[in-house]
Amino acid sequence: MSGAGRSGGQAGGWQQRAGRAVAVVALAGAAAAGLGACAPLMIGGAVVGTTLVATDRRTSGIQLEDQNIEIKAAPRARAAAGGEAAHINVTSYNRLVLLSGEVPNDAARRAAEQAVSQVENVRSIVNELAVAGVSSLTARSNDAILTGRVKGTFVDGGLPVQAVKVVTERGVVHLMGRVTEREADRATQAARRVPGVQKVVRVFELISEQELAAIQGRTGTTGR
Repeated sequence: MSGAGRSGGQAGGWQQRAGRAVAVVALAGAAAAGLGACAPLMIGGAVVGTTLVATDRRTSGIQLEDQNIEIKAAPRARAAAGGEAAHINVTSYNRLVLLSGEVPNDAARRAAEQAVSQVENVRSIVNELAVAGVSSLTARSNDAILTGRVKGTFVDGGLPVQAVKVVTERGVVHLMGRVTEREADRATQAARRVPGVQKVVRVFELISEQELAAIQGRTGTTGR
C-alpha cells in the first residue's frame, strides 16, 4: 500500500500494497441499491438502518466484507496465537485489518498475523498485538469507557463520528477510517485530550478533499 507510514509494530512482508495512503502514527458508501429510504440493511445478523449505512464512507458491500472478515479472522487468529493464552481483537475497516490485544510471545504475534493474512478479501494488516499478559475484565471495561469518551469528543467537536472507528486496548486508542488529513489531525488531537488515554495510534486511510466531496455527494452527507 503506497504512501503508508507507521511507527511501532511491524508489518508482515507478505502484505499486499494498495495504491492508497494509510497513516499509522504510533504516538500521537453508499447504501445498497434498491433499498427504500426507511428500509433496514442486515449486516452480520444485525439490522442497521440505511441512514447509518449511508453516512459510512464505505460502500454497503465493503461494510459486509468487513463484517465477514472479522467473523472469519478472529477465531483463526486466537487459535494460531494459543487460544486462551491470547486476547485478540480483529477490526476491519475497508478491508484493512487491525490486530489488537495481548499474546504470550513474538511467535504467537506472528502466527496470528499470518492466520489473518489467509482470510479472503483482507487487503492489509496493522499488527498492534502486545507481548503481554492477558488484560483483565476491569482493564477492558475501562477501555470501553475510554472509547465512549473519545467518541463523545468527536460529537462535541463536530467530527464525522461515522467516518472514524475507535478501538481501545490498555488505554491506547486506535483510530481507523477513510478521512482527509485535516479530519485525521482533528480526530487525533481530540482523542489525545481525553483523560486516561495513554497514546493515540492512527490507522487511517487518507483521502483527498476532492474524494471527500465526491463521497458526500454520493451519500448526501456533509463534512465539518
